[in-house]
Amino acid sequence: MMKLKPILIKIGGHDIADPNFLSELASVIATMTVPVAIVHGGGKEISDMQQRLDIEPQYIDGVRITDAESLSVVTMVLCGTVNKRLVRTLTSNGVDAQGLSGVDRGIIRAAKMPHPSIDMKFTGEVIRVRDDVLLMMMAQGIVPVIAPICAGKDSSYNVNADHVAGAVAAAIGVERLVFITNVEGVLVNETVKLSMTQLETAALIADGTIFGGMIPKVTTALHTLQSGVAKAVITNLTGFKTHGGTVFIHS
Repeated sequence: MMKLKPILIKIGGHDIADPNFLSELASVIATMTVPVAIVHGGGKEISDMQQRLDIEPQYIDGVRITDAESLSVVTMVLCGTVNKRLVRTLTSNGVDAQGLSGVDRGIIRAAKMPHPSIDMKFTGEVIRVRDDVLLMMMAQGIVPVIAPICAGKDSSYNVNADHVAGAVAAAIGVERLVFITNVEGVLVNETVKLSMTQLETAALIADGTIFGGMIPKVTTALHTLQSGVAKAVITNLTGFKTHGGTVFIHS
C-alpha cells in the first residue's frame, strides 16, 4: 500500500521526439520521492508517418479521427517507437520504468467515442481503468509508462492521450495531474494564466483563445477535478520543475 498519493505526468507529442527533453525529464523523475505514472502521446510522429503513407490526418475538436488504416499506424508509433524510446531513456537514468498500452492486461477499456455528426471509427473513449494493476506497480517502485491504445470489445481503440491521462489520474487517486506540453501554460494575451476556473475556460474556448490540441487538455483538466483529482496543471518542463504553469481550480 502506498503512503503517498501519486503524480501522473502526461507528455505531449511535440517534445517526445527530442532526446534532450526526454533525458532532462527522466533525470527529474529519477529524483522524485512520490510514486509516478506517465501517459504519453505522439501525435506529431503519427501524422508524419500517415503523410509518408499518403494517409491524410483528420481531426475534430483537437481529437484525431482514427480509421482502420490509421489505427495500425497509431499502434505502431505509440506502442512501439514512442513508448520504447521513453522507457529506454527513463531506465538509462535510473528509473524503474515499464512500458504498457491500455490493451496490456486490459488496463484501460474503451468504446467508440460518440459524436453527433461524424463516425469516429476507431477513436475511443475510456470506460474503465484497472487501477489495481497500476497501483500495485507503483507500490513496487515501478513507473508505468502508458501508450493510449486501449482495449475494446472487438478491436483496439486510439484514445486521445489527454483523455486517458484524466481517466487514469482519477482512477488511481493522484495528488496532481501535470500536462507537460510545449508551452509554459495557457496563454492569454501572451501571458500565462496562473489559475483558471471552468467559466473562464469556457469563455476562452468560445472566443478562440484556446483552440486545437489545447482544448482536450483544458477540458480534461477540469473534468479530473470533478472526478476527485486535487489539482491539474498545464505547463512545460521548466514549469514542472519550478511548480509553475496554469493550475485549474474548482469554480
